[in-house]
Amino acid sequence: MEKITLGPMPYMSVMPTLLVGANVKGKPNYMTAAWATVACMAPPMVCVAINKARYTAKGIEENKTFSLNVPSAKRVVETDHCGLVSGAHEDKSGVFRSFYGKLKTAPLAEECPVNIECTLFKSVDCGSHHLYIGNIIEIHVDKACVTDGKPDITKINPIIYAQTSYFNVGKQIDKAFSAGKRYKKK
Repeated sequence: MEKITLGPMPYMSVMPTLLVGANVKGKPNYMTAAWATVACMAPPMVCVAINKARYTAKGIEENKTFSLNVPSAKRVVETDHCGLVSGAHEDKSGVFRSFYGKLKTAPLAEECPVNIECTLFKSVDCGSHHLYIGNIIEIHVDKACVTDGKPDITKINPIIYAQTSYFNVGKQIDKAFSAGKRYKKK
């Protein structure tokens, strides 16, 4: 297989599309983000990279809390809207119905099948973006999206971001931590 070089760029083939929630000046605000992942297993942590100029970053810094909300594919229009419009210029608090869990300053989007409440563990200045690392305080999941006590990706149908486009989840191709057991040395 022939390879070409493309130079350094922020590239991952696929990423989850999330709504980062934070109260800014006492009002819920959501922004769309795709640069997020698990940061630690024990204690459970997640992280999200947010441009320093983003309005939502002000709320995270102000309250030291935030949420990551996993929208389903049927909410792609509302989700994308939250990434196109800044809360500094337009009140987005009505795009999704907000509720609060254990943390009273991290708004959770009711229409999203999964909501993750976080306290800010650390903020790392990475240049154009801050990497916000959050301790997971609680995870809320729609009852209809749980199978065997765990969130079910096929029922959640999250929005996948890749190459400036949104995608649905495809079919399962194999089991993680199991498929590799069939590997035969060459």
